[in-house]
Amino acid sequence: MSALKGLRVLDLSRVLAGPWAGQLLADLGASVVKVERPDSGDDTRAWGPPYMRDDDGAPTAESAYYLCANRGKRSITIDITSAEGQARLRRLAASADVLLENFKFGGAAQYGLDYESLREVNPGLVYCSITGFGQTGPLAARPGYDFMIQALGGLMSITGAPDEEAGAGPQKVGVALTDIMTGLYATVGVLAALREREQSGLGQHVDLALLDVTAASLANQATNYLVGGLVPGRLGNAHPNIVPYQTFRAADREFVVAVGNEKQFSALAAVVGEPSLSSDERFNSNGARVKNRKALCALLEQKFAERTAADWLEAMEAKDVPSGPINRIDELFAEPQLRAREMIVSMEHPENSSLQLVANPIKLSRTPVRYDHPPPRLGEHDMLSESELWDSL
Repeated sequence: MSALKGLRVLDLSRVLAGPWAGQLLADLGASVVKVERPDSGDDTRAWGPPYMRDDDGAPTAESAYYLCANRGKRSITIDITSAEGQARLRRLAASADVLLENFKFGGAAQYGLDYESLREVNPGLVYCSITGFGQTGPLAARPGYDFMIQALGGLMSITGAPDEEAGAGPQKVGVALTDIMTGLYATVGVLAALREREQSGLGQHVDLALLDVTAASLANQATNYLVGGLVPGRLGNAHPNIVPYQTFRAADREFVVAVGNEKQFSALAAVVGEPSLSSDERFNSNGARVKNRKALCALLEQKFAERTAADWLEAMEAKDVPSGPINRIDELFAEPQLRAREMIVSMEHPENSSLQLVANPIKLSRTPVRYDHPPPRLGEHDMLSESELWDSL
């Protein structure tokens, strides 16, 4: 038994935020039908290389980008501009519990697939719209993409090296984090609406905007401004509210130190051979360390340069000082901890018998995540009847 067994999700979304939500619901047991454009399908199918290789080592048409967000779904192709296609989608929506879409503002209405139209045929439908700017406000009609929203949403203004350092300037996060966070918030909103439906019997419209999610995800940086009047800037790998909480260079490479309390700072002071630092009035509290950040970090940098990163990490681990290496992606997936947590899943794909994908991080004790179906090929399930599409995968 899966946590969401029996839940029917019609996924009309493409690229990342909506498909991410659909994949999460599929992992948890929902039956998810992905609707794609004939011939081309989801935009991300063309976002390569790299592409998955088949069992003979030849590249296939399945891009790595597409594969990251579409596990557990069935794929059908429908021409949404045709009357026949629109009628079929309305039939599917009539028997669905959830619909995910990321049309431009007002785009679904021209096909009769907006929430107001579909709730007439299915009052219990939970209809989730994902756009750049939401369904209201002066920018609602504008398209929005993760990169531009990272910029507009303030995230890039706090990401990157400060002006006085080499390589200074705003930077985007290395993955489309705004899309992924929006997919997660969308899933939470959908599940909340489904829970409420158990009481009222009615669905509702879940309205998600990438810009809203970016603002919400600024967390302490946002409240540094709203509560403290501080406009945060770029600190590179340093933390605005905690010191020392950043990268340092050892004799051979950089590594991370993440001290979060006084006990940990005292242990760090002992590790670097300067136990008096913990009683120095410049550094004996986090507030003092934030105020005297430059002096403390200069002293630590001098100490850390004397030994290798491996030496320091071993010494700090022995004293319970939070620290770690800066892994490349290949080093990450070689980590024994990640292997122990089963964070790589092997799935049998029609063209690759051991397709390697990142697993779902949710660990449920009684209804664990299932990996029953690999990301589908374009239109792989076109021949199934509408009732068969909803059968458990």
